[in-house]
Amino acid sequence: MTSLTAGLALAVEENRVTPGVLGFLVVALLGVATYLLVRSMNRQIRRIDLPEETAAPGRDADPDAEPGTSGNGTPAR
Repeated sequence: MTSLTAGLALAVEENRVTPGVLGFLVVALLGVATYLLVRSMNRQIRRIDLPEETAAPGRDADPDAEPGTSGNGTPAR
């Protein structure tokens, strides 16, 4: 029985497949590329200028509304 388990362990070691150095390099390069892309994306998002809020809080701004109205056609108070 001992020789059977020793032979089985030896057979498993001979047929073992590992990713090796190439697999590590591929994963490492993907990690570095992801880090650089996220850093670039954050830089681009910080450059975006958001327009100033012109409507009063709680009211929807209607860009097609006539001046002097509250957006629904009624005079502004």
